[in-house]
Amino acid sequence: MKRWLKIVIGAGLLALLAGFTFLLTQREEPQVQARLVALADEAPRYRPEDYLRVEGPADLVFPGDHGPHPDYQTEWWYYTGNLVADGGQRFGYQLTFFRRALVPPFQRTERQSAWAADQVYMAHFSLTDVAGGRYQAFERFSRGAAGLAGAQATPYRVWLEDWQVEEIAPGVTRMRARTGSQDPVLPQEGLALDLVLTDRKGPVLHGDRGYSPKGPMPGNASYYYSLTRMETSGTVQVADTVYPVNGLSWMDHEWSTSGLAADQVGWDWFSIQLDNGSELMVFQLRKEDGSIDPFSSGTFIAPDGSTRHLSRDEFEIAVGDTWRSPHSGATYPARWTVTVPAVGLTVEIEPHLADQELNVSYAYWEGAVRVEGERAGQAVGGNGYVEMTGYAGSMQGQF
Repeated sequence: MKRWLKIVIGAGLLALLAGFTFLLTQREEPQVQARLVALADEAPRYRPEDYLRVEGPADLVFPGDHGPHPDYQTEWWYYTGNLVADGGQRFGYQLTFFRRALVPPFQRTERQSAWAADQVYMAHFSLTDVAGGRYQAFERFSRGAAGLAGAQATPYRVWLEDWQVEEIAPGVTRMRARTGSQDPVLPQEGLALDLVLTDRKGPVLHGDRGYSPKGPMPGNASYYYSLTRMETSGTVQVADTVYPVNGLSWMDHEWSTSGLAADQVGWDWFSIQLDNGSELMVFQLRKEDGSIDPFSSGTFIAPDGSTRHLSRDEFEIAVGDTWRSPHSGATYPARWTVTVPAVGLTVEIEPHLADQELNVSYAYWEGAVRVEGERAGQAVGGNGYVEMTGYAGSMQGQF
């Protein structure tokens, strides 16, 4: 994660001071990336207080809050989904757009150059091919200028070059992402998504009306909402084979400045979509001493869209197995039992593939999972996604 911060700050120096004309992506030559990191070491470091901070509930308004919040330091739009092809092949996907402010609001000025940028974007694209037993992940960078990357609320769109999600009708978006020989990570096999996502429940606000505390100090919080049930159809392409697919997607949108508390090293996040029409989101924040922070929380979403906020003492996550990454050397949980007595829910969660670790600017595990369990005495099943950070290195000071 530190490398990501160095790259984006270095990118800002080049954009603001040199007016560079190359694209800041993983496709750049290695010497360009090295120059960005070197420049970042000389970059000014602004204080969190110089940006807007999340310090209490606010009224989120849509569609406006689907768009960017550039006065906060960090923001992401996180898309994940589980898809099944006509022939029964199963896929999981992740497409995430990260925004990072390079300078605080009071330092921004109007500039004539279309290349001038005060925001930098990073995107991650991964595909889990369950039948093929293969996971691939890709990363790109670009500046939020000259149309290269950005986000907007009306009509909704978020993009980094040709990776994009855009509104095509109210509540309906189209997602497109493609990679191939131009990407240095596993370039031998091109991948592509072309999906249509139809939202069935509207925004689900987590915490207190979207205010999601992560720690005790002012600013240790985010504004956080999800689209928890998006019917999805389209195609997945692996090399020369195109698979018509259907399934469900989930979107998280979160923005903050210095979201984590000083003694937190990472988090485990679960998004579960059950076949009875309900969903569950829970996250636990892990501390340096191995304990779980009491600011961990979650949300249960009923089939009719009604929600129940879950405090830390209203759910339990028990680890049943572990997996050691041959890439980063990190050891991750690999099977879980999640119990939520308040809503009568117990589920067993298992990855579709053990190795779904992204080794990009920083290493973290983000993968498709299968779910089986019981809700109020009735059997339930489903799928979901799990994200685990801080196992290959602390996230301290990064959010």
